[in-house]
Amino acid sequence: MKKNIIHKNNTSNPSKWSKLIKAEANRLGFMSCGISKAVFLEEEAPRLENWLKKNSHGKMSYMENHFDKRLDPTLLVDDAKSVVSLLLNYFPSDTQKDPDAPKISKYAYGQDYHHVIKTKLKTLHNYITETIGEVSGRAFVDSAPVLDKAWAAKSGLGWVGKNANLIQKQSGSFFFIAELIIDLELEYDGITTDHCGSCTACIDACPTQAITNPYVVDGSKCISYFTIELKDNLPTTMQGKFDNWMFGCDVCQDVCPWNRFSKPHSEPLFNPNPDLLSMTKRDWEEITQEVFSKVFQKSAVKRTKFAGLTRNINFLKS
Repeated sequence: MKKNIIHKNNTSNPSKWSKLIKAEANRLGFMSCGISKAVFLEEEAPRLENWLKKNSHGKMSYMENHFDKRLDPTLLVDDAKSVVSLLLNYFPSDTQKDPDAPKISKYAYGQDYHHVIKTKLKTLHNYITETIGEVSGRAFVDSAPVLDKAWAAKSGLGWVGKNANLIQKQSGSFFFIAELIIDLELEYDGITTDHCGSCTACIDACPTQAITNPYVVDGSKCISYFTIELKDNLPTTMQGKFDNWMFGCDVCQDVCPWNRFSKPHSEPLFNPNPDLLSMTKRDWEEITQEVFSKVFQKSAVKRTKFAGLTRNINFLKS
């Protein structure tokens, strides 16, 4: 039986299409979907320029590339009309058992989110094409010059908090952000309000004082930067300041009052290898290449490689 396809060029119905896209995103397991008009990010432009001038990106030189593309979606997708922002929960039901074991950021417990989300986005894009008509666009999952938190905030999915993470009142901040930028006019959502108030929990708790001002994080001081991005030797000035994190850091999210509303995800691919949560401090300190390859077979932790992870573990011991 042939599908009933509405050709976008013949019938314009942004409200109907937006509802269809959000319903399909929900069916695919995304916790939220918001849509904003694909325009130049005027407010973010000076902020990004200032952040780069202060060298807050450290040795992440790729952040200097494609400055214009980070701010203008029409440079990424020809005739872009809409940015569809999506959130996918990764909050785990269980965490590492040994309180003395080196810690891994919760987002890296399961399979690499890039692959998991890209598959869902491809399915969503195929659905749009099959249901609405020929819609051109691209999917983005933290791997291209897209300011995902800015777009998610513009799409009404939350506000960017003092720890520079996107936060939702109803579910906190333990979720991934992804986008579909498409050449289809849709119904656009409005922004929400900031609910950080006078709270400074994240600023007070950051072990390396990386949150230099409310809403501004110096990436070159962040534990996640040191344990994932930095390929050089770790600076001795940071010894004793990593709060036992060997890959990433969740401190500013763990202390955020809004994360008391976080609920466990329902994505099987984000479930950790059973060995990961049960490994003791000694297990980590004696980890071999073989164990690393087994535990992190399809994990984002592979990004730091065995040598990088053992470097971080040894740094925590010194």
